[in-house]
Amino acid sequence: MKFSAPQRLSDLANLTSSRIIGDEHKLVLGINEIHKVEEGDITFVDHPKYYDKALNSAATFVIINKEVPVPEGKALLFHSDPFSVYVGIVKHFRPFQPSEKRISDSAVIGAGTVIQPGAFIGNHVKIGSNCVIHANVSIYDHSEIGNNCVIHSNTVIGADAFYFKRRPDHYDKMLSCGRVIIHDNVELGACCTIDKGVSSDTIIGSGTKLDNHIHVGHDTVIGKNCLFAAQVGIAGVVTIEDDVILWGQVGVQKDLTIGKGAVVLGQSGVGKTLEGGKTYFGSPTQDARQKMKEMAMVKQLPEIFEKLKAI
Repeated sequence: MKFSAPQRLSDLANLTSSRIIGDEHKLVLGINEIHKVEEGDITFVDHPKYYDKALNSAATFVIINKEVPVPEGKALLFHSDPFSVYVGIVKHFRPFQPSEKRISDSAVIGAGTVIQPGAFIGNHVKIGSNCVIHANVSIYDHSEIGNNCVIHSNTVIGADAFYFKRRPDHYDKMLSCGRVIIHDNVELGACCTIDKGVSSDTIIGSGTKLDNHIHVGHDTVIGKNCLFAAQVGIAGVVTIEDDVILWGQVGVQKDLTIGKGAVVLGQSGVGKTLEGGKTYFGSPTQDARQKMKEMAMVKQLPEIFEKLKAI
């Protein structure tokens, strides 16, 4: 998330009772978790395993719980609980804003768009022209939808990311300040759930079609003209390139890429990055033809065992 105006690091330190290590006069442009950081962003790290990743990332500012040398061009905020500092900044700059109407006065809706009864359109939502938003769709704050889109009943766009930090006796929630961006000519089936980014955007590219009961996790980016059948589940921070087809009940693990034109057959589990232009099957996925050959060989095992017994 980018701030509406650059923030002085010293002001963020005062807000969160943190101590600055480095240049306190630097300006902070936005806040992002580590997967999506850009120059000018502030991020956080609270585990030694990820210190180097955060300190060497594109982020200009790092909230950290260890005093370390400041990398060139960066500044640090020192605090014993970086996660809570990060959440505190999000809560301050993107607080929850209750809605008082079914369609917020701050929503912008294009010409020719139809909003069916019972749909909810949150604060600062943008919807393009000639869309159809069916009954009981919920579109959370700051979501953006392009032109000529169809969203079927009971779909939820912009729910919070499923992102928690485990404490000794409970879980702390990472507050989401990202958005959902849906491009032109997209159709979403009934009962789909598209989570907003933790701090960046979940994106669905133009021409992509989703069947019913599909989940798209936080910060996932889906390309153009993809086709997903019912009950596909996609975790967070996944990149799916153009023209990908995922058939029913495919599950996709986090932090991976599915290449352009790949096809994944039904009930497969994608656990690692897949090359484009191929067809996959199985859990974990592999080349579909090879997997089918293996399954055919498995069926022959009882006959082979019987022959071995007879020897």
